[in-house]
Formats: sequence, structure tokens, C-alpha cells
Amino acid sequence: MKTLVICSGGLDSVSLAHKVATEHDLAGLLSFDYGQRHRKELGFAALCAKRLNIPHKIIDIREIGRSLSGSALTDDLDVPDGHYAEDTMKITVVPNRNAIMLAIAFGVAAARKAAAVATAVHGGDHFIYPDCRPAFIDAFQAMQDRALDGYAEIRLYAPYVNLSKAEIVADGARHNTPFAQTWSCYKGGERHCGRCGTCVERREAFHLAGHPDPTDYEDPAFWLDALQARRA
Repeated sequence: MKTLVICSGGLDSVSLAHKVATEHDLAGLLSFDYGQRHRKELGFAALCAKRLNIPHKIIDIREIGRSLSGSALTDDLDVPDGHYAEDTMKITVVPNRNAIMLAIAFGVAAARKAAAVATAVHGGDHFIYPDCRPAFIDAFQAMQDRALDGYAEIRLYAPYVNLSKAEIVADGARHNTPFAQTWSCYKGGERHCGRCGTCVERREAFHLAGHPDPTDYEDPAFWLDALQARRA
């Protein structure tokens, strides 16, 4: 299946790229610059494309991103520390982000005669991000079936949609994903902060998967405190 992968440069999407390269026909990577404060992730997507020797396109949608205000990922707002929790991580929602990116990706895939668009949305995002839920994936597929009716038949491939982050780490390890060459931290500093929700989730996922975490964190022990606080 000739597949175009949406790749941010994060652990999930880079793992997905390696999975598709092994199991399908990887047509290329598509990334989006929407003005995210952690846009350094795009460099890791480029590294992935170079490593897999496939085309990589970064689409500039910063003007759209500027209109999707109110998120800590695009505005001058503090990214909260601690484990993922709806009351804190809701500030990181960029409204309709995945729907916008997927609509563009399906157009690109149709133009390139690809059979599928792959996205790395996963189970851990369901309760915070509505455009990461199985119902959204199903609805988007139905919408695209109508949008491209008679022109192209493209599948929305979301193999991680019901998996945990730890299961993605395990799958990425099976497909030889170089985890050190991925970026998760929403703060976009020189190193992973180790304190924001994505860093804590990343560190916990490696622990639960029983796989060594090669990530260089500024605060490598904070995730334990975050987990204790969540349980309390």
C-alpha cells in the first residue's frame, strides 16, 4: 500500500514512519509548520526522511496557525508541567489541527496517487484531543470518501489509535526506530525539559515498555514525582 505518512518528528510519527517503511510502500513524509513553539521537531522529521531515503515536504500553514489562537503550543502561554490531565493539558489543544492537516494530506495523497495517509494519533490522546479519537478517524474517512468520490480511494491508516504510548515504544523498537532522533517536548528548548506532559508521558512509556530511554532530559527524575502526584 503506497502510503504518505504525516510526520511531526515526534516519537509516535517517526515510529509510524519506520513501521510503514517495513510493512508497506512508504511514499514520503509530510510535515506541517503551523507556528508551533516546538517547531524544532520538524528537523527530526527531516532526519527521519533522510534516514529512510524518501521524500519529505514541509507545508507552511503558519498563517492558519496564527488564527488558531489560545493554545500554549502557538501562543505565549506557559506549557504546564506534570502528567497529562484534562484540566491542565487542555491548554495545549490547537483547535481542528489534525482535521486541517489530514485534509491537506489527503489532497496531496490524491495528487501523488497514494493509496493511504498514515497518522500516529494514539489512545493516550483521546480524552484531551477530540481529533485523536476513533470516532473522529471514522468520520474523517467517511468525509474523504465523499470528497474524493470518483477521483481517488484513499485509506486513513491509524494503527496506533487504540494503543498506549508504551505500546508505540514497543512497536517502534520492533521496527528499529532510533528514539534519540525524535522530539516530544512542547517547550522546544535545547533539551527535553522532562517536566511537561509530553516529556512525562514519554519517560513513563519507555518505563512501561521495558525499553531503555535514550532521551536527554533536563529533569530526568521529575516524571516519578508527577506520577505520584497524579495517583494522590
